[in-house]
Amino acid sequence: MARVYTVPQILHFFLYFSFILCCFTGFVSANRELDEDNWKDILEGEWMVEFYAPWCPACNALSAAWRELSTRATRKALGVRTAAVDVTKSPGLSGRFVVTALPTIFHVIDGEFRQYKGPRDVESMLGYVEEMRWKQTEPVPSWKAPHSIQMSLVAEFFKLSQALRSVHNMLMDTYGLPTWGSYLIFAVATIFIGALLGLLLVCVIDLLYPPRRGDKVFVSQAELDKRGRGDQGGKKSDEDAELINDDIVDDDENANSDAEKNSPSDTSEEEKEPAAEGGGDTKGSEGEERPAEVRKRRPRKAD
Repeated sequence: MARVYTVPQILHFFLYFSFILCCFTGFVSANRELDEDNWKDILEGEWMVEFYAPWCPACNALSAAWRELSTRATRKALGVRTAAVDVTKSPGLSGRFVVTALPTIFHVIDGEFRQYKGPRDVESMLGYVEEMRWKQTEPVPSWKAPHSIQMSLVAEFFKLSQALRSVHNMLMDTYGLPTWGSYLIFAVATIFIGALLGLLLVCVIDLLYPPRRGDKVFVSQAELDKRGRGDQGGKKSDEDAELINDDIVDDDENANSDAEKNSPSDTSEEEKEPAAEGGGDTKGSEGEERPAEVRKRRPRKAD
């Protein structure tokens, strides 16, 4: 009699286990957890993707409706699958999708991304997919698409930010450093890395674009005086004509020009003596011709 009662119990156990396993399998397949490794799976087919955080109250309030959406979409065979991204575990995906608020929902179909901004109840989200209301929303532009190159760089910066936050927490929790001490270490490291990158950039620029020699060659004043006296044979080549120092000013020319401006006329009434009444030349008592004496005035010096 004991064996008769054990057989139904075993059958009931297997039935319950199978039912629970099927429900759990359907739940996992419908609500897929995305991370940095498998997020590209949503590029094929139709998906509804939720970005959440465990500490977010609005995300926790949406969790029941999200599970209901997954279940009803599977029953109706709409062909849409649901997925979720924990931004605390995958910060790169939050940067790749430019998630600025939580929770954020995206509709994805064949690689086109649209942000869902409607009501977050089950009926509205199902109608958005079933009635194809997503066609009324413009997709994310190609340059801002999560799988573009520029958004991949943004994702790497988000990863770096999360890594620096982890280092900051480790310095304070493990080594007991104060907050200002951790910030000081980051500031010194930033200056040092910036100097290295600047030096590397200068070396690359000098390698690609080497500096050119100047078109003008500056010579000393002694060399100019030597060439002016003709010590090099009195011959000036075309190259010597180009070797001119632009910073040298000819003081002599300026002085002569100032003297010409300030000097009076060369002739005056006192300088001119009338010739003899009888002719242009004056004769002495002995009949010899004497040239007319002309009195010259010395030029004034420039002030």
